[in-house]
Formats: sequence, structure tokens, C-alpha cells
Amino acid sequence: MDVRVSYLVGEQADCMLRGTPMHWLEAASEDFARFVAARRGVQIRWGVPSTVFWYVSGEYYLGTLVVRHQLTPELAETGGHIGYHVVAPWRRQGHATRMLAAGLEQCRGLGLDRVLVTCAIDNEPSRRVILANGGVPDGQQDGEDRFWISLGRGRHS
Repeated sequence: MDVRVSYLVGEQADCMLRGTPMHWLEAASEDFARFVAARRGVQIRWGVPSTVFWYVSGEYYLGTLVVRHQLTPELAETGGHIGYHVVAPWRRQGHATRMLAAGLEQCRGLGLDRVLVTCAIDNEPSRRVILANGGVPDGQQDGEDRFWISLGRGRHS
């Protein structure tokens, strides 16, 4: 609850920068406690069990990390196991690299031995984050660069 204002401001600014709709923020603005509660724990999203993590520093919301516990055929092409974003002005400070590393640890805890991470072809900062975390390029699909990251143990999904 401490990050309510910075969450709303950060996500609204990101929507404006990307030119994406903001209507989904209405629920957060109207009842933040309910909005947060609906995102806690493992939820079915994209057709698979998924966990959403918010990265915060004190009262400041920095960004979101999503770990998808398995892949659907669609996620195996684009989307992958892990998604993340850092809101302005917190970009270019290493947060995404640390967020992805934490996501890899979560995947390791789920027993995965490797994970798929994708990013838009023109998203060079995200590409660098993935490579810094051990990403091995695996071509492109539907406008996204694909990378596999080996976790070294567990099951493949």
C-alpha cells in the first residue's frame, strides 16, 4: 500500500510513453487494496500459473516482474517464461538486470532447467539485460528476439 502513488504515476507515465491504453489503471486508482490483493500469489494468466512481483524501494515502485511457471504453445513462440518492465525514471540503473536475475531464481525454485525470455527486436536495453543474465539467442518470432537461459537443474517446461 505504501507504493500506491508511485505505482499509479509510474504506470500512467509508462502508458503515455508507449501510447498504450490506461483504462486498466482505473481499478488500481479506485481500490488499490483490492487491486493488489488480486495480484498476490499464483494466478492463472496467459493460460498458465503465473506470479507477479513488484519491485520497490521504500515508497517507490520501480517495476514489475512476471514469472510464468510453464509455457503454452503461444508463450513458447513469444512471451516466454519471464516478463519485466521498469518504469521511468528508474530505467538505466541496473534494476531490470537484477529483476531478471531474481526471476531466474524463482524459475529455478519451480524446478525449471531453462527458461525462455523474449523482447521486441528493437529493444536494445532489454536485449542487453537478457544477455547479461546468460541469454543465448534463439532467433526471432513475430517481432521478438528469443533467448534461452540455462538454469542448470530441474525439469524442462
